[in-house]
Amino acid sequence: MHLPLRTLPSSRLGIAVAALAATSLLLAGCGDKEASTDPEAAGAPGAPAGGTAEEPAPPATWPLTGLPVAEGGSVDLKHPVMVTKMDNTESSAPQLGLSKADMVVEELVEGGATRLAAFYYSQLPEVVGPVRSMRASDIGIVSAVDADIITSGAAGVTISRIQDAGITFFQEGAKGFFREGSRSAPYNLMARPKDVASVIKQKAARPDDYFTFGDAASLPKGQKATQFSAFFGGMHTTNWAYTNNGYVNQNTYAAQGDEFPADTVLVLRAEVGDAGYRDPAGNFVPETKFEGSGQALLFHGGRVVKGTWKKDGLKGALRLTTQKGDSLAVPAGKTWVELVPDDASNGRVNYSK
Repeated sequence: MHLPLRTLPSSRLGIAVAALAATSLLLAGCGDKEASTDPEAAGAPGAPAGGTAEEPAPPATWPLTGLPVAEGGSVDLKHPVMVTKMDNTESSAPQLGLSKADMVVEELVEGGATRLAAFYYSQLPEVVGPVRSMRASDIGIVSAVDADIITSGAAGVTISRIQDAGITFFQEGAKGFFREGSRSAPYNLMARPKDVASVIKQKAARPDDYFTFGDAASLPKGQKATQFSAFFGGMHTTNWAYTNNGYVNQNTYAAQGDEFPADTVLVLRAEVGDAGYRDPAGNFVPETKFEGSGQALLFHGGRVVKGTWKKDGLKGALRLTTQKGDSLAVPAGKTWVELVPDDASNGRVNYSK
């Protein structure tokens, strides 16, 4: 026999329903209170979507200057750093394309003259030159950023060493080279870097930084030095003067308005040896050994900071330290590097207030 279901009187049923509803509201209120105190709760004021804060990506910078890339631009280009070997004697005047260079290295060659290695990446000028030949010294100068070289050529022993170092170079006869009719040989070979670079097939990529870059405000104070000269031991001395706009090369051969706008001049004293052959005039050909370590003088803002440079092998990255052994960063901007012989008879640096 089935017993009838037991039912509550309607008055008691209403009370039970009301109590159950009140209990549900109380529990819901407790849940909302716990959620509001959780800083990672979805929808909580100030909490990022996904629950974790993300650091903004650092701005992209150019590898040879440390300067930021313009908004909407890319630092990953389809050509490598392009280095033009440029004559630096009176016969080279006027030199073309220096104002567009990201950095410049001045190196010793035979007869006490110097030659320039002009580095281009952030922009390629229409024309550069006069284009001259490579030296074994260039291996240590260009390898850290896997640069390609625009050159008139080189002695056979130098070409073999350049090739063994895995460096790509373009010489007269390649696309982009031409002879300027108003100049006399060998100072009339010019090049159009954009045309030279157009034959390079590579994926867009950013080279490594040439220096450790930093803010000028973080530089050690150093001492005042508004004028200085880099003596290369022979027929050439490069003279510099500081102005509010940076450093002026007082004996440049650049075309007017096409001078290199140096924000910093970095003098590195380096050992110079014999490259192992003679030039057509019978002069021994020097080789700057850009590896190991040596004295560094960083000129910026009208002051000079003394330090040391180090480089592990010809292909190693350049590292600078202060006299105290702390890391020395190069201020972001355009830098001219003077590779001055480290012996007193063939090289010296003088500076004054």
